[in-house]
Amino acid sequence: MRTVNIADLKNNLSRYLNEVKQGEEVLVRDRNTPVAKIVPIVAATEDEELLALAAKGLISLPADEGFPKDFFTQPLPHVGDIDVVKMLREERDARY
Repeated sequence: MRTVNIADLKNNLSRYLNEVKQGEEVLVRDRNTPVAKIVPIVAATEDEELLALAAKGLISLPADEGFPKDFFTQPLPHVGDIDVVKMLREERDARY
């Protein structure tokens, strides 16, 4: 592990980040007191990240495989004769 003071890190940040990209860890010191460590990020696939979040209970995974087969062939809902521009202007004016 490489140790570097803040001033040296600031002056040579690109060099140290390239070392981190190659797997090296950098310990950052402020007047010889450790304050931070820069470590490489371990690449994980999107599926692994989603599974980890689901295991922690932070998200729930979908129960099925997406939209029904006829989803994109169904007719659009009828919303009536609405003047969208007028509606947006009224909403905007109500706020300001």
